[in-house]
Amino acid sequence: MQRPLFIRKDAQTLRVPPHFADYERDRRAFSWAAAARALEGLPGGGLNIAHEAVDRHAAGPLAARIALRFVGGGQPPVDLSYAELARLTSRFANGLARLGLRRGERLFILAGRIPETPVAMLGALKAGVVVSPLFAAFGPDPIATRVNLGEGRVLLTTESLYRRKLADWRTRMPGLRQVLVVAEPPAAPSAGPARVAPAIAAEHGVVDYGELMAASAEDFAVERTSVRDPALLHFTSGTTGAPKGAIHCHGAAVAHHATGLYALDLHDEDRYWCTADPGWVTGTAYGILAPLLHGVRSLVDRDEFDAARWYALLEAERISVWYTAPTAIRLLMRAGSQALAGRRFPALRFVASVGEPLNPEAVWWGEQALGLPIHDNWWQTETGGIMIANTPAFEIRPGSMGRPLPGVEAAVVERLAQTHRNGSQRVRIIEAPGVDGELALRVGWPSMFRGYLNDEARYRRCFADGWYLSGDIVRRDADGWYWFVGRGDDVIKAAGHLIGPFEVESALMEHPAVTEAAAIGVPDPVSGEAIKAFVCLKLGTVADEALREDILAHARRRLGPAVAPRAIAFADTLPRTRSGKIMRRLLRARELGLPEGDLSALETAA
Repeated sequence: MQRPLFIRKDAQTLRVPPHFADYERDRRAFSWAAAARALEGLPGGGLNIAHEAVDRHAAGPLAARIALRFVGGGQPPVDLSYAELARLTSRFANGLARLGLRRGERLFILAGRIPETPVAMLGALKAGVVVSPLFAAFGPDPIATRVNLGEGRVLLTTESLYRRKLADWRTRMPGLRQVLVVAEPPAAPSAGPARVAPAIAAEHGVVDYGELMAASAEDFAVERTSVRDPALLHFTSGTTGAPKGAIHCHGAAVAHHATGLYALDLHDEDRYWCTADPGWVTGTAYGILAPLLHGVRSLVDRDEFDAARWYALLEAERISVWYTAPTAIRLLMRAGSQALAGRRFPALRFVASVGEPLNPEAVWWGEQALGLPIHDNWWQTETGGIMIANTPAFEIRPGSMGRPLPGVEAAVVERLAQTHRNGSQRVRIIEAPGVDGELALRVGWPSMFRGYLNDEARYRRCFADGWYLSGDIVRRDADGWYWFVGRGDDVIKAAGHLIGPFEVESALMEHPAVTEAAAIGVPDPVSGEAIKAFVCLKLGTVADEALREDILAHARRRLGPAVAPRAIAFADTLPRTRSGKIMRRLLRARELGLPEGDLSALETAA
């Protein structure tokens, strides 16, 4: 079926007037200094993320508003108002002081989507303690690696995670002084605390979270941090290599607030749901911080993905802004219309996606299934916030990342062989539209990472001529929309052509039988590399040779013989990082019979 090249959005017909209605005017009028003035700041000077996200609302008219609603996990719903969140986070900040954790030291959180996670994160930030969130799904080895690299002094976790992933590995983390353990099932934070099992509580260095909170006062003077003081440590390793610790500062709050306004279009009365795990940078920046900075009400679902449940939550909780991931969207597409039967979403007005490029077919599916197209956006752990987006007021060009947000200057560049006298890298800006190159961002936005932990040389290599070099290959069209081609090390070189896997995968997903696809390059004696694709089929579809040939023919019609895959393999699932990115290197390793190495190194928090 022929699809439109873009979906028009008329700002006059949107249910809520968008914040970013006039692209050129709003970009010209924007400054980061003005964006910073939208926040309150600390009395007497300074900026602290937790004060901006919690205490300033708790002291004003939003005190009684629900800040976070937790559902699922076999527990009754737990609602935390801004006032209650302020009291609990102050208790936790005082508790950390009782443990001897000082400003600048690091708290690791391995706890998943439970109320104690944002309480601990925000309480630590109040105290000037640096927070490093971890995926609860990590195994013991990646946990120990990150805690040791980050010199973690205290770690918060749950009873079950402690038993399965920490108890036998404590000796591998010699710098870890205490482990704060949350009793299970976790009690509502406002109720009397449950007690950790005596066998765990008796272990050396284990502290019962509930007992610590009960013994800590509710009054706490927020630490006077500045925009340059470290606040968050996010580990990211891409698809290979040792984890890199990206350091972000309290000034990132300015970007979280501004991008929540422009990219997610958050308004005062919104009910918001970000499905990202808090161990992923999106789960921190846009699952916890950005919505709280805007004083909106957020939903947190403790359960894992289930299509029927997600649709029921969207309807019952009257979600108006939904931020999710392409992997989840494809799972919803794969579930078909049965899970959607009878559901209506009159409150839903904006759906956005992040984590990897969103294929055009998913954008069109949103229009059909939800009554709304899905808006893709782009950012990285290193950028700390959304940089390029399809906003509610834009026409959507399915497959495009969108356009740079206010305060963000982007360019397509080429790295040059020659360097400056000091050895630093040089780049050339590619002015012509439609030419592939590396996506670069002019330095200076507030959420830009401030270093890789203990690796200054690696950090410096990310910059050239005043630009941050993302490593992503993109092209910019004549109207200023950016289009993802692939990671620099994922681009396929076949018969002189540079082919981005995303282009191939998007075309394959337009076939009515395909729900997911991954494309890789495999050695070819004639062309250097040939494209092989792995596809997942819709439920109930029979994988046979006739279907394989039909998908190949579809790809040749859409892409032409030079770009279309030469071979297709059927797969039940595709290997992905914890954040949902396809691990194409792992597919290549399997295809070539190469050692896959330690799969924990392929897990990433970005």
